Order: sequence, then structure tokens, then C-alpha cells
Amino acid sequence: MKGFIITTKNGSIIRFGYYTEMAPVTVLAFDEQLPFSRIFFHARVSGQEFWIDNAPVLDIIQENASVFTIPGEVVIGPLQPTRAKTSGCMGIYYGEGKGLDCCNIFAKVFDEDLLLLQALGESIWKQGEQELYFEKMHR
Repeated sequence: MKGFIITTKNGSIIRFGYYTEMAPVTVLAFDEQLPFSRIFFHARVSGQEFWIDNAPVLDIIQENASVFTIPGEVVIGPLQPTRAKTSGCMGIYYGEGKGLDCCNIFAKVFDEDLLLLQALGESIWKQGEQELYFEKMHR
């Protein structure tokens, strides 16, 4: 289990590697949900991030959780703890940002694909929502 890819509406493929050491439970649960697609929106207050509030349901523990991320990281809000404002949400940071509540940080874009991710983030910010297709990485 290396990671996953996102395919954009224009056919760009962006690769992400899993944090298998830091978030093994999240990685396994997320990988089992692949493939799926969702319509992503740009964040309003958490910075350079696009996100959804209808993420695949992961009834797992909170692990490697923080509000602080680095550009390219992927976060998801597990169902527990129930007080979390981010339960059921998923975000992808393409630049600087800070979450509203702790999420599990479980993957990061490949360094060589960061520019593609930044272009996607800018596109969602300027042109609006976009459907993205997620699938397992087969290499």
C-alpha cells in the first residue's frame, strides 16, 4: 500500500504517498474506501485547502491528529471523538493552512506533483467546485 492518485476533470493525475508509520489505522481504512469520487470546494477560513464534508466514513481512532499541516498533506476527520468539528470532513492542503479542529493527517503529495496540486487548488479557488476521482496507486 503505497498511496493513491487523484484524477482531475482535465485528466491530470496527482500522486499521494501514505503515512503508513504515523497513521496506519487511517491509511488502511481510507485505502479500503477506494475508488470513489467527490465534489471538492475551496476552504473559506483554513487557508490554501480544498475540502468536503461528505468524506468516506472512517469509524476509526484519532491518530497523527493536528490542526497544523504542511503543503501537500491530506487530512480526514474520523467519527471519533464525537465532539470533533471535522468528523466526516476531508481536506487537501496545497499551501499554507490551519484546520478548524484536529484531523488525522495520513498522506502527502509526491514532491514532484506539488505544482500540479497547487494548480488544482488555484483552479478550485478561482473557478469553483470540482469533482475529483480517487483510486489506489498501482505502481
